[in-house]
Amino acid sequence: MVRRVGLLLAYLVVPLGCLSPKRGIGWRAREIGLASYYSRGQRTASGEAFDKKAFTGAHRTVRFGTNVRVTVLKTGKQVIVRINDRGPFASGRVIDVSRPAAEMLGMVGAGVARVRVEIVQ
Repeated sequence: MVRRVGLLLAYLVVPLGCLSPKRGIGWRAREIGLASYYSRGQRTASGEAFDKKAFTGAHRTVRFGTNVRVTVLKTGKQVIVRINDRGPFASGRVIDVSRPAAEMLGMVGAGVARVRVEIVQ
């Protein structure tokens, strides 16, 4: 009986914790690391069709539909993208942005840039 109650509580508490609006990037509201960009695809992890002209991004943990500000640390250039995909899957990278966002950040030539990612409230 105790085991069943414990399992029931686990099933109820864990999903409710996942709904917390304060959870974004892990437990933080900002993250620093490498950004890369992508420019092709058919469907995103959120189920949306890939739009090569949209300012979107892929992050491992930020909820779909969340807007984040991506700032290149070296130049200060920044752009706001909407998270609609999962990734990046390369080690050391924190976000993938769409090509239009990468162009505004000035990172298309290099392919990657050191950035700060912040959730926009």
